[in-house]
Amino acid sequence: MKLDKFDREILRVLQKDATLSMAELSQKVGLSHTPCWRRVKRMESDGIIKQKVTLLDNKKLNLGVSVFIYVTLKNHDGDSLNDFEAAVQSIDEIVECHTTSGDKDYLLKVIVESIEEYEHLLKSKLTHLPLVDHLSSTFALKQVKNTTELPIKNQ
Repeated sequence: MKLDKFDREILRVLQKDATLSMAELSQKVGLSHTPCWRRVKRMESDGIIKQKVTLLDNKKLNLGVSVFIYVTLKNHDGDSLNDFEAAVQSIDEIVECHTTSGDKDYLLKVIVESIEEYEHLLKSKLTHLPLVDHLSSTFALKQVKNTTELPIKNQ
């Protein structure tokens, strides 16, 4: 889908604050209310705008430990990959799962309260994921940047 400068500006503004009223949004992007509303609805129906969420502060919720885990599977056939991906969906502490290129198959991001909680998760769930051959964990020491905003270019 082709996006014009108004569509792109709407997306930039909504990424910063999705709680804006349509009147506030239309004023910020330089459109009247109805055309702005139509554009937002079109981008929602086209799947460009997937959902609107509330971002939480993990540290204030006592979830200050972030762990990145490289996963290598024993098999790489379609069923094995599907089984692994389905199992990952049921573990709440896994907040991201990416397939990767190279010698590792997946990269997981896990958020937990403590190293002890991670150790328990590792022993009770992660090592029991389907067809896991190897897990390699790296603990984040400090979060330097964290954003959900996509880099939307002007064209």
